[in-house]
Amino acid sequence: MKRGSFWSWLWVIIGTLYFLLPLISTFDFSLRAKKGELSFLAYTRVFTDPNFWATMRFSLLIALFTIFLSIVLIAPTAYWIRLRLPKLRGIVEFISMLPYVIPAIVWVFGAIRTFSGTPFFLTNTLFGTYVLLTTGYVVLSLPFVYRSIDVGLAAIDVKSLTEAAQSLGAGWGTILFKVIFPNLKVAILSSSFLTLAIVIGEYTIASFLVGIKAYGPYMSMIGQNKTYESSSLAIISFLLTWAFMGVIQLLTRGKTSGSSMAGAR
Repeated sequence: MKRGSFWSWLWVIIGTLYFLLPLISTFDFSLRAKKGELSFLAYTRVFTDPNFWATMRFSLLIALFTIFLSIVLIAPTAYWIRLRLPKLRGIVEFISMLPYVIPAIVWVFGAIRTFSGTPFFLTNTLFGTYVLLTTGYVVLSLPFVYRSIDVGLAAIDVKSLTEAAQSLGAGWGTILFKVIFPNLKVAILSSSFLTLAIVIGEYTIASFLVGIKAYGPYMSMIGQNKTYESSSLAIISFLLTWAFMGVIQLLTRGKTSGSSMAGAR
């Protein structure tokens, strides 16, 4: 037992150091913008750059639309498959994994070629381009959103809840929004924050469709021209991502068992 515990802790420590040491080095480098002393000069330059806030606002807005569209499309689909079409789960799971297999660069080139001409002409207007960007992020976040919601559905008795609601005269809209969705609160929150983190850090699709209007291409541009500021942006992005993960933990703490009990009832 003691020997097993020693090796377990050893690998945990090695993994932690492997993860933290590059971050510590990056943070230390970001503090050396002023020669001969440690300072937050690089962070000050980033936060006073109007492009930083403009790109962050743009990416957050696109993320909100992406989250809304993803939940509206995927949650009812996953629910219906669980309820009435369980044999299709394997096929849908395979489709949800395709964004892992198909690179983003392939998708964006295909999307531009398909939707820039007749009859769509989406890339001819800013609104059309933003629509294409949002749908691209929906595709990119599909594995995370579908998996999160599917796990949430697996934790509740979908069939019993649906039959109970129908026996009380509830329609499909009421069942979905007042019975199923409240029991999927944890799964929806988890998928939403994961999608938010993906959209903020994504580079390929955004660079081809909107350029430096998005945060990902802006961060890449800073990395090509300003050394210390690029390191500070990397740390800021890391902190944002972990802040989202921390919010997920705070919001879901103690609620998983509650959702399961509600589903059982």
